[in-house]
Amino acid sequence: MPRYSIGFPSGSVEKHFLKELSKLDKTDMARIRRAIESLADNPRPQGDRVKPLRPPLSIYSLVATHRLRVGDYRILYDIDDGSRRVVLLSVRRRSEKTYR
Repeated sequence: MPRYSIGFPSGSVEKHFLKELSKLDKTDMARIRRAIESLADNPRPQGDRVKPLRPPLSIYSLVATHRLRVGDYRILYDIDDGSRRVVLLSVRRRSEKTYR
């Protein structure tokens, strides 16, 4: 099965995502990077780490349809099956504000 590409919808979203990622300690950052890389092979892995968001969450006037749990952090993303692309939108520490 061909791999999905991992990317961002725009340069500003990428800049914000990487800025948030850079604030994390090295262990969490490495775990999140590995998890993101695994999405290229399977953007919808089985288990409780990945969930479709219902309703989808609006971020930057875009829509996050899935969340990936990595420890205390959540990676919010969308899947474009037509172009075989995983679109990263946000990485957030789990809190009451994560899904708002």
